[in-house]
Amino acid sequence: MLTICFICLWVSMVLMFIVSVLQALKHGTNNLKKLHQIPCSKCDFFTNDYRLKCALHPMKACTEEAINCLDFEAKTRITNINHRPWWKFYKLINFRDY
Repeated sequence: MLTICFICLWVSMVLMFIVSVLQALKHGTNNLKKLHQIPCSKCDFFTNDYRLKCALHPMKACTEEAINCLDFEAKTRITNINHRPWWKFYKLINFRDY
């Protein structure tokens, strides 16, 4: 009788663990869907610089508050898409084997 109680306890604990993992996955996917709605990287005012992310709303940039930004302008230039420091290009151009 005691072994049946332990088996039932073990099965219930395993089921609770599985349910909690499934809930965490559902919560995570919902959070990712919400974060993928943030339009900052496609905006013309986005600077792609950690010091000033947005010229108009620096505190709201890349947060959930920016999802319905009224000042969103689609990116018209490609200067901020692949921002690399100049010395990385210099190293690529002037590569020498020593």
